[in-house]
Amino acid sequence: MEYNTTRNYLIMKEYGRNIQKMVEYLVTIEDDEERQRNAMAVIELMGTLNPHLRNVEDFRHKLWDHIFNISGFNLNVESPYPIPTIEKLRAKPDKLPYPKKYPRNRHFGKNLEMIIDKAVHEDNPEKKEGFTQCIGNYMKLAYSNWHKESVHDDAIKAELLAITNNQLEYHPGHTAHVAGPVNFPQSGNVAGAGEQFRSNKRKNFQQNKFKSSNSGNSGGKSRDNNNKHNNKYNKNRNK
Repeated sequence: MEYNTTRNYLIMKEYGRNIQKMVEYLVTIEDDEERQRNAMAVIELMGTLNPHLRNVEDFRHKLWDHIFNISGFNLNVESPYPIPTIEKLRAKPDKLPYPKKYPRNRHFGKNLEMIIDKAVHEDNPEKKEGFTQCIGNYMKLAYSNWHKESVHDDAIKAELLAITNNQLEYHPGHTAHVAGPVNFPQSGNVAGAGEQFRSNKRKNFQQNKFKSSNSGNSGGKSRDNNNKHNNKYNKNRNK
């Protein structure tokens, strides 16, 4: 019996060992035409064993790349696609240029510094005040999340002044100024609808009260009838 531990390394496990043995046999074929014909047959068999690759764009290109990879890039056949190389397969990707910015106040995060910088350079006083209030509220939220306790508004005000070099001042409890009260259109139909609702409410209450009283009376009559029946039964039994 031949164990897997004594066999060669299985390069692509999704195709199985039989496909790898076929590809290894292709490498030993000396005739070019016969090797090409058998390679095409192996490609068709690989596509049949992995039908999910048919939904992938250029799936035949992927199959050809896989057969070269299984052969250790030693298969000498003509491919309709560029033949891959081992250097291209093992090439490492370029290093990503991560931002090397270290925020001064890491417990608030880098985004808060960007908002503060935008608020400092804002020319519109109303927008600047809005930025300041949003920044102060976010600082209170961040403090509560980290310390699990509330913070006084004066502490947030002092810290924001220290961070911005006295350029932004947080006003606790400050709300945006509204130009005027919101006027909803009042029409006779709307006023009449409110009065109609109140009258319907009184009418429903009276109807429910009348029904409850009737149900109570009917229940009393039924109880009286039951008592009379029981008394008559007891008298007959005593005789």
